Amino acid sequence: MSDLLGRIAARLRAASITDADGEARRIVSAAHAQGDKAGADERALAMAEQRANGKPLAYVLGRDTFMGVELIVAPGALAPRDETELLGNTALESLRRSGLAAPRVIDMCCGSGNLACAIAYHVPSARVWASDLTDGCVDVARRNVAQLGLQPRVHVAQGDLFAGFAGMGLEGAIDLIVCNPPYISAKRLAEDRAHLLAHEPREAFDGGPYGLSIHQRVIKECLPFLRPGGYLLFEIGLGQDRQVKILFERAKVYDDIRLVSNAAGEARVAQGRRKAV
Repeated sequence: MSDLLGRIAARLRAASITDADGEARRIVSAAHAQGDKAGADERALAMAEQRANGKPLAYVLGRDTFMGVELIVAPGALAPRDETELLGNTALESLRRSGLAAPRVIDMCCGSGNLACAIAYHVPSARVWASDLTDGCVDVARRNVAQLGLQPRVHVAQGDLFAGFAGMGLEGAIDLIVCNPPYISAKRLAEDRAHLLAHEPREAFDGGPYGLSIHQRVIKECLPFLRPGGYLLFEIGLGQDRQVKILFERAKVYDDIRLVSNAAGEARVAQGRRKAV
């Protein structure tokens, strides 16, 4: 085992993987947890080669942990990022402050369903509706809901933003909406961020000409669903705080507009409350 770990760590180190030793341990552990023991070493070496060639670790392992919840991860849906936990924890704080007995939540652009599942897991009284556009995201999100036993409280729909919720009777009933939209500009995806598209879906990154196309749409299109006093929360890219704050202000239907920063002091979450009628 130690020889295998050493070989894999060396291969990852040669590929400039920062935490080569830690990732080697995770790869070996995952390989031995899958299928027969006889082929575990070969599986581990094959997984290490995928990682060394740039495949995200979560895809290599097939699983990841987000906000303390273990999730299935598969190509077709963005692998959950650590930075998105700030959005999830901000949403939990808002729900707890609200004091609602049974909050209703939408996870828009849900990807693998990581936010929907984490919110439902940590707030057992919450009901959550999640939606994404692509087959890959919807499939992975539904698998995560099923494997966590959250089907009674989490529903995954498919459609262009809120179109997937048509006919569900959710109009005016939602207390909080979280959205981790694509927020990289198309130009950057063609230049310095092009490497992101090698293994993950373009839809998860492409935010249009300025990286704000989905923010703009959601701020307007959520209004039939978000009740007065309800909150809309976004993840935002570095340097987008001013622009997203302006988008909220221009809509003229939000107050309590604020930004939430990470431990490094970078604004990565924007939120607004729909004004009371």
